[in-house]
Formats: sequence, C-alpha cells, structure tokens
Amino acid sequence: MVRPRKPDESFLRSIADAGLPNARRTVEITTLEQVPRAVPTPMVVEGRFNPRRIRNALTSFVVRHPEATFLVDPSFCLDAERRAIAELPAILRVAVRPPADTIATVTALKGETQLPAPDFALPTHAHWDHVCGLLDFPGLPVHLHSDEHRWIADGVVAPVGGVRDSLRDRPVEQFDLDGPPVLTFTRSRDLFGDGSVVLVDLAGHTPGSIGILCHTSTGWVLLAGDAAWHHLQIEDIRQKAGYPGLFADVDRDATFRTLHRLHLARHTVTIVPTHDHDASSRFTTGRIDPAQALP
Repeated sequence: MVRPRKPDESFLRSIADAGLPNARRTVEITTLEQVPRAVPTPMVVEGRFNPRRIRNALTSFVVRHPEATFLVDPSFCLDAERRAIAELPAILRVAVRPPADTIATVTALKGETQLPAPDFALPTHAHWDHVCGLLDFPGLPVHLHSDEHRWIADGVVAPVGGVRDSLRDRPVEQFDLDGPPVLTFTRSRDLFGDGSVVLVDLAGHTPGSIGILCHTSTGWVLLAGDAAWHHLQIEDIRQKAGYPGLFADVDRDATFRTLHRLHLARHTVTIVPTHDHDASSRFTTGRIDPAQALP
C-alpha cells in the first residue's frame, strides 16, 4: 500500500496501437441492476488513498446485437453462499462476500422487461463472481475462451475462485483469439464477423481473461472484466491491492502488463471494469441515479 509498483515506462513505449475494428453495425449495452458496497480504496487500488472509498458491485451486462442477445458476466446466483462462496478458501470469503441484499443475475434480468431472453452467456473469465449466476440459467449456452476452459476444467479440483458447477450440463462453445491485434491488444476474435463485438486478450487475472469491445451508437466500450477492478487502476497503472489481489490474479506480472495496455487504450474507448459500479452505471436503464455515473 505504501510503495506501489511503478509503471514500466519502457514497456509502455513498446506497445503498438493497431487501431479500431471497422464496425458495420452497433450494439446496445444494458447494466443489470445491482447493489454496490463501499470499500476502502487501498483494498482495491494499490497505494491509492484518495478517495477514501470506492463503490464495488457484482455487475452483469446484457449486450444486444442484431443477431443475438448475450449475457456478460452472470455474476451472482440465488443462494450463492451455499452454491458458490462455500467453495472458496476461508481466507478469501471475508474479502469477497457481497452485501446480503446483492441481487441475483436471474432476478435482475427479470426486472428488465424490455430485454429479450439471452441466447448465450459470455463470461470475461471463469471466477465464481462472473459465472455462478449461470446456475440459475440451466441449459443456457456459454461461449468461453479455450484457454480459460482448460484452466478451470483441468486438474483434480477447480482453481481458486473457479466454480465448475456453473459450466456443467450445458453447451459450452470454446473459442480462440485467432484474430489480428486490435488497439493495444495483441489478439482478437470478431464475434459476429461485422466488427461490432470484438473479443480481445486481457490475460493475467486468469489465463483466458478477455475484454469485450463493443461498438455502440455513442462510441466504443470495452467491458474489461477483472483485468482491473476499478478505473483508477487504469488511470494510475496500479495493481490490485495485495490482499486479495495476490489470491485473485493468477499471474501478477501479466496482469500488470495488461493494465499498461488498458492505460494507453483509455482515451480511445470507454473502459468498464466489471466491478466498478460507477463506471458501469452509465448503462443502466434509470434505476440508479445518473449523477453517480462517471462523466
């Protein structure tokens, strides 16, 4: 907290910008209603003490494309304490346990009556707070980066934070990031072939972490998962705090390099970390005060 890791200026200078995709269509993003909690800033952003607290939430998104509607990061399930949190190491449960009134993804989605039912789910990665909501959507297909699928499925037990039950007994379509560089990111995949939704490599937090780059009517938006927990990390190039960051990031060095790439991309696209409640609030349908969103 006192001596945060310094940005790697040499690495910053080495990062090339490949530019944006040529998008032929637009998509709409909706943030599902969620209850935030205020947490001390230095517990999220290494070495940052101002503001004293920031708002964290287990956010889920719905993206509407002309060909399909998909659910991004189905974060929270009914009875999550028993079905997901109980599988975590005891040392992590205190840090990650959300407020008692946290809204299950299935409940929040039912409240959005104007949204069609999702055709599939697309987690940015397979940690419990990004996939356990799938437990309430039996049979819903999931699209998952092949690196992430191997990470969570191989081995005798799931890795820390992984919930295998969320992926069982449902179609799982694996994909590779076999497309060209996009912006500051080295690999990509054009989800619909029209440049409107492009998946980019944000590895580090987990081996197969991705960002979802969306072309909306008001500009480009990057749903960044947990590559950062808050936009201040991206602004300052600051790691997650050691606790719980040391338990959450599979590869701290790779995660730090990804932060550098996000830092350079932040002026071109709007970056929304999944847990940054204020950043995600701009895409709500009105139940959260717009004044709480970032300018």
